Amino acid sequence: MIDYKLLEYLESFLTPRRLELYKKVIEQRTNYFTVAVEDVYQLHNTSAVIRSCDIFGIQNVHVIEEINAKRIDREIAMGAQKWVDINRYTTTKECITTLKNKGYQIVATTPNDNSVELKDFDMTKPSAFFFGQEQKGLSDTVLNLADINLHIPMVGFTESLNISVSAAIILQHVTSILRISNFDWQLSEEEKLEKRMDWAKKVIKSHKKIIARYGEENK
Repeated sequence: MIDYKLLEYLESFLTPRRLELYKKVIEQRTNYFTVAVEDVYQLHNTSAVIRSCDIFGIQNVHVIEEINAKRIDREIAMGAQKWVDINRYTTTKECITTLKNKGYQIVATTPNDNSVELKDFDMTKPSAFFFGQEQKGLSDTVLNLADINLHIPMVGFTESLNISVSAAIILQHVTSILRISNFDWQLSEEEKLEKRMDWAKKVIKSHKKIIARYGEENK
């Protein structure tokens, strides 16, 4: 449970412009959809996906590091790693199990024969979109455990898109439809307060001292 008075006190150290921006952005955040990247080799691709998640309001990203360990490329992510929650896993199965237990359907982004075209994607279920390695694509683990396969239609000679481009196209499409739907897609009020507290701590360098002083003053 967030101490709302403490949050207000901490946010009083932010500029009015920044505080207004936080409140505006938080209203567009969602956990209805989430994204998982599986052992992506090129660092800038994972970072670019995280950046797209921030841009399109996806609050949680899941990074599977079964083969390739990730570091976030700050230049590519453009600071998005501060605003998006990055969840890390050592195995693909662990990630899928965690997401399924949270009620997500697993969506494998793959151009195989039984995949659904993006325009026909069913928006009625909270979904986790999985993106795979640059050359090999998603693992058999994801393909075997996925609830649905999804592809972006292509009409050129090239048969694939860069992972970060694919993620941006899919997220732009599904989030734009989501925001005009009647689904319960926004964060809960408690989640919004938690994110505001988290963001305030990330930008106020002396937040620990400020919180300690607040505690002393309100014993």
